[in-house]
Parts: sequence; C-alpha cells; structure tokens
Amino acid sequence: MPGSTGSRRRRWARALAALLTGSVLTFAALAAQAPAAERDAAALPKHAVTGYWQNFNNGATVQKLSDVQAQYDIIAVAFADATSTPGAVTFNLDSAGLGGYTIDQFKADIKAKQAEGKKVIVSVGGERGTVSVSDSASATNFANSVHSLMQEYGFDGVDIDLENGLNATYMTQALRSLSSKAGSSLVITMAPQTIDMQSTSNGYFQTALNIKDILTVVNMQYYNSGSMLGCDGKVYSQGSVDFLTALACVQLEGGLSPSQVGLGLPASPSGAGSGYVPPSVVNNALDCLTKGTNCGSFKPPRTYPDLRGAMTWSTNWDAVAGNAWSNAVGPHVHALP
Repeated sequence: MPGSTGSRRRRWARALAALLTGSVLTFAALAAQAPAAERDAAALPKHAVTGYWQNFNNGATVQKLSDVQAQYDIIAVAFADATSTPGAVTFNLDSAGLGGYTIDQFKADIKAKQAEGKKVIVSVGGERGTVSVSDSASATNFANSVHSLMQEYGFDGVDIDLENGLNATYMTQALRSLSSKAGSSLVITMAPQTIDMQSTSNGYFQTALNIKDILTVVNMQYYNSGSMLGCDGKVYSQGSVDFLTALACVQLEGGLSPSQVGLGLPASPSGAGSGYVPPSVVNNALDCLTKGTNCGSFKPPRTYPDLRGAMTWSTNWDAVAGNAWSNAVGPHVHALP
C-alpha cells in the first residue's frame, strides 16, 4: 500500500535484471484520447494533490475526514475490504480505532469535503489487500460493489492500489463497467509500485493505457522501492530528484497524458520504510518536469506543464509532522503553470 514496508527486493532484482538484459522500454504509440482529467473530472483543478486518509490507527495522527488539510484535492479513503465474493469489496469504518467516529459523521464529512470542491474516493487494495479481479465474473462483482459503495457513502470514485498483481484484461473490464454505471464524473486513480510502471507490457501500465479516456491520475509510489530504470535506460536509486523525474518520464513518454501523472511520496519519514524525501525535493521534481528548472543530473526530453501533481501517504502522517508536506507541496502544485 502507500506506506507499505514489505520487502519486495528479490522481485525487483529479478524484474530489473530482465529489463536490463531485454527490451528496456516499450513505448506505446496511442491514438490521442481525451483523458478524464480534460474531459469531465468535475471541478478537479488542473494541478491536484492527492492524500490517503487512514481508516485505522497505526500510530499516526487519528483523523476524521473533516480534519484533512485543505490543500488536498483528492482524498483516498484507505481501504475497502475484500468479501467472500470474488472481486467484490465492501467498506467497514473503523469506528473504534478512530475514537468513536460514526458512519453518519463520516458520510456528512464526505459531503462537506465535496462542498469545498474536494473529491473523496475509496481505495482498493493496500499491502494487505486480497482483492483479486481475475475473470469476467469477478470484474462484474468489483464494478457492482464499488458502485454500491459510491451510492451508499457518496464516494466520487475509486483508487486502485492492488499490490499483489493485476490482470489488465479484467481490471479494464471492471473499470469500464464502473464508468458506465457512474458516468463521466467518475474519478479513477491508481497507485502502482515503481516496478509496475517500468514497461508498457506490465499489467498496471496496460490497464492505465487501456482506460486512458476515463483515467484521472496515476500516482506511482516512489518509495519502498529498489533501484529502477529511468526513461533514458539508466538505473536510478530512490531518494533523489532524479529518481522522481526519470521514472515519471517513463510514464510520460510511454503513453499517459501529463495530466494523468502524479508523484507519490511519503508525508514523513515514518510514512514509509524507505524513499522519503523532503518536500523541497518533491517541488524540485515538479519544477523539473513542468518547467525544466531545478533538475538534477537527469534532464527530461521535454517539459510537461500539464503534469497533474503529487500524492502522499498519508494525511495522517502529514498531520504528525505538522502538515509540513501539504503546506509545502500543496501551494507549489497549485501554482504550477
């Protein structure tokens, strides 16, 4: 999940070796499609900040939705839970862990955030998530159950944070089915790990490209990661501006619209096992990608002024640090060209 500390180094090492010895990047030549962000993201700003809100107490500041800092434009509620029906999800508010926060208060807070122009979505997956969409039936169950949660709680959409594999064929089916039910205002975000977006042949990348016309933003997790390839074929290590810009370039040159790419970082050192960078580094990466300034050694082949923005795990860990992340990154994102 965003914030996951599980070890994936062997998987990364194998995948990186395969990429280094084989075809490094396969860039898709896609017909121009109007992304959801340009189509009807219903009042989302051109540049947006996404924050995950924890529906559990893991030592970070316990928050109600009403406590979430105003800089966040998209609030991803973490997480929906799997059910005994393949592909289906439900949501269980952790009232006890959140100091007696009630469902009625939660629903009212969603409406209040929406009245402020924010989007509140439900995130599916996480490090411990067991949701699997692997056939047509489970794809249908996923779409129906997420739509039901949207109707019950008022969620604006869904975040895909499946960290145990993703089937592009059936996740595409599920999200298109959900879109047909929810309409053009549906918000769809994704939070893949770095390895998931190294090549357009990967299931996550395929899914993002398959739903490009309805996709809002991909906020890749630039943390808890091994070294990865940038779009120049060089290897970069996490924790630097080059890691952010060179890996974002893979997505930007691989077929996603700039408005569909965001930079996902921890809000504090406690928010992830590794990969934390100060907010100033996030802002430098945003400047490098959008304006060609404040770059490190890696220089993108072009600028991407429509880059969507940034994401953090989590609003709760941000609060622990006095909202230092959102106070620095939020205004910077919103002031981008």
